Amino acid sequence: MSAPVVCVGETMALLVPADPLPLDAAPRLALTAAGAESNVACALAGLGHRAAWLSAVGDDPFGRVVVRAVAGRGVDVSAVRTDPARPTGLFAKDPAPSGSTVHYYRAGSAASALGPEAADHPLVRGAAVVHVSGITPALSPECAALTERLLADPALTVSFDVNHRPRLWPRGGAAARLLELARLADVVLVGRDEAEALWGTATAEQVRALLPTVPRLVVKDAEHGATEFGAHGRTHVPSPRVEVVEPVGAGDAFAAGYLAGGLRGLDAAGRLRLGHLCAGRVLRELGDLAAPPEAGEWDEALRAPRERWVEAASAVLAGGRVSERGSTA
Repeated sequence: MSAPVVCVGETMALLVPADPLPLDAAPRLALTAAGAESNVACALAGLGHRAAWLSAVGDDPFGRVVVRAVAGRGVDVSAVRTDPARPTGLFAKDPAPSGSTVHYYRAGSAASALGPEAADHPLVRGAAVVHVSGITPALSPECAALTERLLADPALTVSFDVNHRPRLWPRGGAAARLLELARLADVVLVGRDEAEALWGTATAEQVRALLPTVPRLVVKDAEHGATEFGAHGRTHVPSPRVEVVEPVGAGDAFAAGYLAGGLRGLDAAGRLRLGHLCAGRVLRELGDLAAPPEAGEWDEALRAPRERWVEAASAVLAGGRVSERGSTA
């Protein structure tokens, strides 16, 4: 059996209005689950790869909902610890025409107590890739120590999605810390606008100048495309055209597709193409996850000549379907 990709981080219970109303006017709420790292694990499993999620939840109904949702997507949840003393993190989404507002209730959560000893879990030690994000070190000193230990371990191949969440960091505290952690990673994924907000870099090349020794750096630039800097130089793949329903989860889907491309032995262009296809599928969804592609559904787009890539990928994504709300995990 192939070694898994192990995704490490917190997933919380999520409350959203069951009807298109503000949170304080909604008579009914829908309960689901959401977390960046488990999104990556779920998407990888949907692509046919062995994926595991390492985290902790409380011994409460919310924790059971979270674990059941992730396991239901085919992810190995054997490394998820149930904490009898701390609760499962919870957040609520308040939708509005100008954009959703999110309210977090995660301080002191079970996942925030994860420490560096979690890096010794047998699944981590045997992983093909360990995937972490910049969310985890912002949760607690223990989580920061775990993230740094994973990234600094020369025996592990670690993917790091910068995933900057300003509300989790003290003012001015994120930029230097996330740059320090990114420099330890084997693979770094970061949005161009995200890097500009953090580090003042305006172009993908300027991000590369800040992270010159990272073996594989991917800079995503929304509808313009994504660029990989690696051993074979610079590779850019433009984004397909997608009618966006909701952008939440697209970055996690891109990370899953890109990592899956690496597991399949694809070259830089192939890795970026698979990332774009996964992200494009989620952009057409109301939730954080999309239905996995049918066997062979994306083959033509992945093999298309460079000049036909955007047309081929846009066509296959336009033929997808939009799932019902509440399919996130």
